[in-house]
Amino acid sequence: MFNLLYKNISQYITLSEEEFNQFSNSFQLKSFKKKEIVLKEGDYCLFEGFVLNGCFKVYYLNEDGFEQTLYFAEKDWWITDIDSLINSAPSILNIEALLNSEVLMISKKDKDKLYETMPQIEKLFRIMNQRSTVALQRRILSLTGKRADKRYLEFLQKYPGLEQKLTQQQVASYLGITHEFLSKIRKRMPLEK
Repeated sequence: MFNLLYKNISQYITLSEEEFNQFSNSFQLKSFKKKEIVLKEGDYCLFEGFVLNGCFKVYYLNEDGFEQTLYFAEKDWWITDIDSLINSAPSILNIEALLNSEVLMISKKDKDKLYETMPQIEKLFRIMNQRSTVALQRRILSLTGKRADKRYLEFLQKYPGLEQKLTQQQVASYLGITHEFLSKIRKRMPLEK
């Protein structure tokens, strides 16, 4: 269960076996059923979650009440509402399981304790937050500066195989277009899938 977590964090820091045990003991295994809400807009996010298996969508409802998906989180990804977590503010995001899923969850309180006792954990989350910021910046630039067909190709590259697990509406929500327009894009594009 913790092998995937160890592999993930080993990209950024090195922990001894004893240190990793201390780190991993701060996580709780949680299971979520398909369509189960992990975080609801207006609630306070008190966790970060490492996805062991399954898939989640992280989204918000725009002014017109339409879903806008920020990202999908599959195996080996993290889920949270960082704004809510850090600023103790009500969440503007929703996190929903798209498949039956398992997540290792760490509370803000336990994470803060690790920061005090294990400085390399603070380094780990700083690096992960920097990488997340870069990814979100690229996502914003893609949404505001690229045509929908280019965003669709990026989606296919970023999430190989995920399209078959999602509805057309979910893919369209990620791309910021209607599902009807996505159908037109798919028909125009000779893609090998």
